[in-house]
Amino acid sequence: MNLNKILAALVLAALGLPFATSPSFATPAPLAAAAKIEKTTAAVVATPNRLVRDGVIIDFEARPIEGTELVEGALTEVRFKITDENSGKPLVGNRPAAWVDIGASLHGKAGSEQRECKEKIGLYLKGAVGIRPLVDLNGYFLVVMNRDNSVTVIDPMVSMAGRTNTLAAVTLKSPALDWVNLGEYKRMYLTMPAIGKVAILDTENFKVVKDVDAGQQPTRITRQPDGKYLWIGNNAREADASGVTVLDAATGEKVMQAATGLGHHEIAISADSRQAFVSNREDGTVTVFDVATLKKVKDIKVGAMPLSVAHSKLSGAAYVSNGKSGTISVIDGKSLEVVKTIAAKPGIGPMRFTQDGRFGLVVNTAEHVVNVVDPASNEIVQTIKVQEQPFEVNFTSGFAYVRSLGSERVTMINLTSLGAGKDPIIQSFAAGSAAPKIGGDLPLADAVAPALGEMGVFVVSPADNATYFYMEGMNAPMSSYPSRGKYARAVTVIDRSLREVEPGLFTGRFRMPAAGAFDVAFSLDQPKMIHCFATEAKADPAMEVLRQTAGVEYLPQARMFKAGDTTKMRFRIVEGTGDPRTGLKDVFVRYFLMPASAPIDSTAVEVAPGVYQVDVEMPEAGAYYVYVSVPSLKLGYNDSTFFTLVAKEKPQAVEPPAPVETPKPVKARKPAKKR
Repeated sequence: MNLNKILAALVLAALGLPFATSPSFATPAPLAAAAKIEKTTAAVVATPNRLVRDGVIIDFEARPIEGTELVEGALTEVRFKITDENSGKPLVGNRPAAWVDIGASLHGKAGSEQRECKEKIGLYLKGAVGIRPLVDLNGYFLVVMNRDNSVTVIDPMVSMAGRTNTLAAVTLKSPALDWVNLGEYKRMYLTMPAIGKVAILDTENFKVVKDVDAGQQPTRITRQPDGKYLWIGNNAREADASGVTVLDAATGEKVMQAATGLGHHEIAISADSRQAFVSNREDGTVTVFDVATLKKVKDIKVGAMPLSVAHSKLSGAAYVSNGKSGTISVIDGKSLEVVKTIAAKPGIGPMRFTQDGRFGLVVNTAEHVVNVVDPASNEIVQTIKVQEQPFEVNFTSGFAYVRSLGSERVTMINLTSLGAGKDPIIQSFAAGSAAPKIGGDLPLADAVAPALGEMGVFVVSPADNATYFYMEGMNAPMSSYPSRGKYARAVTVIDRSLREVEPGLFTGRFRMPAAGAFDVAFSLDQPKMIHCFATEAKADPAMEVLRQTAGVEYLPQARMFKAGDTTKMRFRIVEGTGDPRTGLKDVFVRYFLMPASAPIDSTAVEVAPGVYQVDVEMPEAGAYYVYVSVPSLKLGYNDSTFFTLVAKEKPQAVEPPAPVETPKPVKARKPAKKR
């Protein structure tokens, strides 16, 4: 059973629908069978936002996080409080699901109208392109960092004949190197070293809301455990600009910038968010900041070439791996002195602690091993052989995942087998068909990301240009998601599910997609029930201007061709009101052959009022993606939907067989007369 099936099965169980398997994704059985649930006790609805059924009370509330009213585009929180009707105590142990969509007069009703709500949820679970709610408060999205100035958003639950899961493509002003996800703010921050900025990506509509200055060469970005500040390393060549920039996590505004030393900077924050440790690679030092005052406290000399710094919440110390000297410097959090130097071998690099802080794992790229450090004794207690040239380590609750440059195989280390005197339990699986180093330069962002709510990980294979999902206990990845037209380099997960913030109280945040009335479909597994609540949002006058922006309408036309054909593709440029725009001279078209051919740029010409035409050549067989841009209308290539054309291979011509010459009859000679 693959990831999609597992995820869908959980929600289908809450609906009381049978679970059927298919080759590509989970599909509910016919929805008519679901009507059996309606024979249960009918709901008694005291208010439109309260449901009482089968001894359970569900109270619903939608409230603004930004401002005082529910307004389109504003951050909104939905809350579901589940209590026992008799005792009034919260019900725990549930995994509810919720969706937000355009209202359909289902609010607070029982019977046939609520069965429409059930049918609506069933359509969502089918995972078909084009049948999606406005807001899905379940599961997650994958965000893939590409080699160019873009990121790709993948919805694992959507399938179109097994061909695409791409939800969105976001263009940045410059290639990103690292990122951090702020789930509660629905924001992602991405460093762009080449232009000295950080892009702030809205993870609700996947649009860049703004770019903020972040000093020279912003590279590594780290968030404090308490979520207040973002720390960014500035790899500037000048000493007075090489250090850190600190941003307010909620607003993105700069609150501090300081020089620390030359070289690349790695950053670790103490578990209590009181201290920040910043390494300076060329100077061989670590700079300590007091987070409360954002003041530099001390510069500490460590070993040669500090490549990584990690903090242990158990020992309260910072651990610095020094690649050239092959040592690990232990900095006590109270005295801010190096209290111990752990001897390893030259070549050590990235170091991280397990989720519980019990062990620190540091990779040695040159020796092809992982050293296990016990913070209780500050000793290396195990040295584990892994695949060639390890460069990254990540964790789930049960395993460490080690990615290596020289092998397509990912090493898994069982965390229960770590410790002095134990034999490590290791296994591996192939994520792709080629080693990551074949794919070229890699960013600082992780190529391995833990899956949400499951014992598994997502792994990017740069050489294969795909992201693989692996579930612990399997022999191979269960599914893969190709990056079409891009070169995948790193992956992270955007959580969209409801969270239990206190016993029986589940919340979810999203940005209100529009103004108007909405259905909030809610599903509960124990007892099995679904119901559509109601909420409403007001229009934002400031967004009226945005609604008047231009768009692209592709006209009905042929899409299937043969390799070598050229088609005259037509489309209309329209205002936000739907009126055509005429007389445009800067209508540009860009198209490319999937998955990653060089793009071809052309200029379209107006052939009718508001209708533009361009020649699209398809020399090879495959799918061609076509994008339109009009700079004078501030319409970029990624501001409208793309159009697809498909070219099939030409049938091989069969040469007729060469004509066979019929031999001329040979006349029989008469026998010679005897003399």
